[in-house]
Amino acid sequence: MGSDLPERAKYTICPPVDEATLTSLLQRVADGERSVQQALTDLRDLPFEDIGSAKIDHHRELRTGQAEAVYGPGKTPDEVREASKALVRHASGAVFVTRATPEQFEALKHDVPAAVYDERSRLIVAKEANRNGAPLGQAAVISAGTSDRPVAEEAALTLGALGAGVDRIADVGVAGLHRLLQHRDRIEAADVVVVVAGMEGALPSVVAGLTSRPVVAVPTSVGYGASFEGLSALLTMLSSCAPGISVVNIDNGFGAGLVAHRILRVHAGSTG
Repeated sequence: MGSDLPERAKYTICPPVDEATLTSLLQRVADGERSVQQALTDLRDLPFEDIGSAKIDHHRELRTGQAEAVYGPGKTPDEVREASKALVRHASGAVFVTRATPEQFEALKHDVPAAVYDERSRLIVAKEANRNGAPLGQAAVISAGTSDRPVAEEAALTLGALGAGVDRIADVGVAGLHRLLQHRDRIEAADVVVVVAGMEGALPSVVAGLTSRPVVAVPTSVGYGASFEGLSALLTMLSSCAPGISVVNIDNGFGAGLVAHRILRVHAGSTG
C-alpha cells in the first residue's frame, strides 16, 4: 500500500503544516474552541518530516528562532543534500551544514545553487535569513591568533547569515596586548562580543574586563601538549574572574554564533 502513496506522503509521519491544517487551527481559535496560547502550543508541537535517513524538525525554528542545522560528519553527501534540501524548502531563516566536506557541498550545490561553502571553517550556508532593512544588531568576533581563525570564521559566518552585522578583529592575542587595546572602540561599538582563543585561553577574560558587552568565549584546540586539545583553554575560560562571560564547547564557533544571535534578538526586541 505504501508504494501507492505520493512521494511526500511516504516521508511525513504527522499531518503536514499546510494551509488546511493551519486554517482548521485558526478556525478553532475563532470559534472559541482553543485559546491563543493553546494554539501557539499546538503549533510548537506540529510534525517533523521523515526523509528516510533523518527526521527533520521543521518546527525548531518556531520554538527556538533558528532552524535545525545539519551536522556533516558521519553523513554521506546524499544524506547531507536531502536533509539540507528539506530544511531550505521549509525554513524562513538561515540553514547551515556544519563541519562539512567539499564532497558534501558538491552534492548539495546542484540542488541548492545559492549554497556557499567556506573551506576554512567547513561551514555551508545553504540559505541566509531574509534581510529586511538594518542588521539585527552588531557582533564583534575576536580571534587570538591566525590558527584560531577557522573557529572564529564559523562564528562570524553564522552570525552574518542570521542577519547580524559582524566586525572581525583578528590576531590580537594576549601575548601582544597592545594589539587588542587598539580596537577598544570597535569592541564597545558591538552589542555582543565573541572571543575565540586557544593555548592558555586568557583572551576572553581580558576582553570582558574592558567592555560592558556580553562576551561569548570559545576555546579552541590550538596549542601544544599541555593544552590537551583545548581543555586547558576551556578550563581557563570557565574559571575566569571577569564577569559577563558565557562559554561554549571546544572549537564550537557555530554554537557561539547561535548564543550571540539569541542575545541580539533579545536586545533588538527590548529596543525596537
